[in-house]
Amino acid sequence: MDRSVEHKAVADLVEAEARAELARLADSLAAANTAYHTLDAPEMSDADYDTLKRRNAAIEARFPGLKRGDSPTDRVGAAAGSGFGKVPHRVRMLSLENAFAESDVVDFDDRVKRFLGISEVTYTAEPKIDGLSLNLRYEGGRLVQAATRGDGEVGEDVTANARTIADIPQGMDGAPQVMEVRGEVYMAHADFAALNARQAEKGEKAFANPRNAAAGSLRQLDATITAARPLRFFAYAWGELSEPLGASQITSIERFKALGFQTNPLTVLCRSPADLVAQYRSIEAQRATLGYDIDGVVYKVNDLGLQERLGFRSSTPRWAIAHKFPAELAWTRLLAIDIQVGRTGAISPVARLQPVTVGGVVVSNATLHNEDYIAGRDSKGNPIREGKDIRVGDWVQVYRAGDVIPKVADVDLSQRNIDSQAYVFPEVCPECGSPAHREPGDSVRRCTGGLICPAQGVERLKHFVSRGAFDIEGLGAKQVEMFYNDEDLPVKQPADIFTLAARDAATSLKKLKNRDGFGEKSVTNLFAAIDLRRNIPLDRLIFALGIRHVGEVAAGVIARHYGTWPPFEAAMAVAEPENEAWNDLLSVDGVGAILAQSVVDAFRNPAERAAIDALVAQLNIQPVAVRAQIASDIAGKTLVFTGTLEKMSRAEAKARAEALGAKVAGSVSAKTDLVVAGPGAGSKAKDAERLGVRMIDEDAWIALAGLS
Repeated sequence: MDRSVEHKAVADLVEAEARAELARLADSLAAANTAYHTLDAPEMSDADYDTLKRRNAAIEARFPGLKRGDSPTDRVGAAAGSGFGKVPHRVRMLSLENAFAESDVVDFDDRVKRFLGISEVTYTAEPKIDGLSLNLRYEGGRLVQAATRGDGEVGEDVTANARTIADIPQGMDGAPQVMEVRGEVYMAHADFAALNARQAEKGEKAFANPRNAAAGSLRQLDATITAARPLRFFAYAWGELSEPLGASQITSIERFKALGFQTNPLTVLCRSPADLVAQYRSIEAQRATLGYDIDGVVYKVNDLGLQERLGFRSSTPRWAIAHKFPAELAWTRLLAIDIQVGRTGAISPVARLQPVTVGGVVVSNATLHNEDYIAGRDSKGNPIREGKDIRVGDWVQVYRAGDVIPKVADVDLSQRNIDSQAYVFPEVCPECGSPAHREPGDSVRRCTGGLICPAQGVERLKHFVSRGAFDIEGLGAKQVEMFYNDEDLPVKQPADIFTLAARDAATSLKKLKNRDGFGEKSVTNLFAAIDLRRNIPLDRLIFALGIRHVGEVAAGVIARHYGTWPPFEAAMAVAEPENEAWNDLLSVDGVGAILAQSVVDAFRNPAERAAIDALVAQLNIQPVAVRAQIASDIAGKTLVFTGTLEKMSRAEAKARAEALGAKVAGSVSAKTDLVVAGPGAGSKAKDAERLGVRMIDEDAWIALAGLS
């Protein structure tokens, strides 16, 4: 979407704006997840990521009917990389909800108590380690498997690498028969400095920070490289267990320590929000002297029985929260503003900075968002930064949280050169010279060159071969750029990838095997990898097309709706607002009008359609895999709760129902399967009677759900 509503208050959004904003947020957060979790190359600050995710949640809360199938609130991490075996997690590895102020901590405590219907809760508080999450599986006291978090459901098999980490026991006595230990792989500051010194001695590239060094080291395909890296591990959670470790969070952590794991000594019990905040302040004061990176403090309900009752949302537990530290700031000189063109034609300004150290990392680039941000105004024309614009040569404040590219947050006008000039945002694409238009209501200016724009062409191809799309081994970003500019074997559109071998075989000169960076074996492997991807599931194909607003999850729900390529293609060819095909597309959970129009436009554009047809002619498109259904008596049914529930809170009842595969609605309709009515049930009970919907009381609900 446009950024025209990016700075608009959620309360001021109309439905169309909210739908479009949710599409933008889904795309932005999905890309950030892939960059951080899969590529170990973050492109967005923690603070920016958290801000976008909070905004997404606020919009969904105000417009619950607009929640998308690829909602960021339902996502954890990113898909596992292709270089490792895949490991399905028996118990999902989830992320944590974030707190940023003391009031957020109080609200967390209030929510827990209201959900449980009790007045006192004890918590643990522990440092939030800035590293890479790891799941260790032990059977009979022996380490049998280690896996990264991945997308929370499937991770990467890094067992050989984990065995090289001294903090991870290979075996032990007294452990449960099955025990999955979860924690964080990290690198101490002193070890990180020594590693970079060795890198410099060998003339190799230095690591930007300890988190990237740890993540990159654990995800080496060669375990001997991991063994040479000084990795460490803190244990703080668990997955599948054949028997409980203890009755509480704190006793379970103590059990880990007794079994030989390193646990964080700053983990303490707290009895109130005030105690939690006090521990947060204490840890924050020690942050610079700990010797390893942390980015906040994690609070967890201590009683494991209460944790079980609280359960989970789609991607976060209700019984834990991460209280994040504030972002870090620094001042430096803005040397230049460069323009980058993305695969959808979006023209993005990037600040080139005089290198400055922010939070221990030297940074030289920062995002400037869009032309409104540079000019010092929001989407409504209201001033930001007190209306101060950003100019080349300015002394600027750089905002950073975590280990990623920062943004320019402020300008010191007292140090502005008297002859400085306001920055004029380009109205033509710097890559192809095509007009760069800004549509009404859109703060992003876009190149209109489409396929003739080399920047868009290259970026689209990079997306096409990315991990979530075709994921062709040996054909990465570097190779895409080379082939795109190649005069003899050019790859200008996806279909050209699948004719590469035939074109290479047909030429007698300048064969690929004779070029720098290639040999006979590498060319054979590349062509085999390309042929392997001729068989592609429908969801991956739809995502690979690079259609604006269509992320991995949206591609998946669309693919599951249509099943195979022919009905999808046929529907997109005729769909237009208000006809049957259009309404059918809009009925897909998570697909709104903006996303639908984007998909239809891709099939209506003659050049785009020709490229799609040429690609499809090279492929064997397979149906998307169908997700397994949860086995329960209420799976797939729509429930409504009304009246007063006396044995559990309404929130707990809803959470239990959703965990069993049911959908919980707020009103009774002909599509409702079951109404659970407690004392005081009013209009909803009458609606159920009028519509002939089955009604049961709370005791019957508890029995039906298997909670008795």
